[in-house]
Amino acid sequence: MDIASYIDHTALKPDLTAAAVRALCEEAKTHRFAGVCVPPYYVPEAKQALSDSSIQLATVIGFPLGYAATVAKVEEIKRAIDEGATELDVVINLAALKSGNWNFVRQDLDRMITAVHLKGKVIKVIIEGALLTEEEMAKVCGICNELEPDFVKTSTGFNGPGATVEMIATMRRLLSPGIKLKASGGIRSTEDAIALIEAGANRLGSSSGVKIVGG
Repeated sequence: MDIASYIDHTALKPDLTAAAVRALCEEAKTHRFAGVCVPPYYVPEAKQALSDSSIQLATVIGFPLGYAATVAKVEEIKRAIDEGATELDVVINLAALKSGNWNFVRQDLDRMITAVHLKGKVIKVIIEGALLTEEEMAKVCGICNELEPDFVKTSTGFNGPGATVEMIATMRRLLSPGIKLKASGGIRSTEDAIALIEAGANRLGSSSGVKIVGG
């Protein structure tokens, strides 16, 4: 199993430096990871560092809480794409979801997915699976089946526990086969990575990519 090809090498800490972003990109090139994931502020820096490679450049939108205005998220998407992002990891409006405002959840996602797909880029919808009830998980996966994002992603890694094998297996069962799964949060070992891939994950977001591929 080529675990490296599943990994989005990730650095999203609030005190992240430009030097750390450049180092992240060099590690991604060395190990041939699928992508890197950095804050929107560092998209231009990462684009320059990855200019001699085919590694995907992901950034986060509405991160990590998701309750920014939809128009703000859409503008953040447009700017990130203009600056070089090829994949957008967007946070669902969990506040609206928990309030039962499913029409807003659907509209918010629809506008973000449309904004990304109009530019021919990849979108990953972060649902914070650890904070959802079984009913909420089923409902949000149903909305994603209707709107067809490229990926659904388990977690931001900032709010509650991250990905588990059980969560990935449940999401894989609920989602259409054409929608891919990204596991994120708490993935720190080769064993973690293999278990999540075997459960159905197509991509892994981790700040421990080098350790994971090193065994």
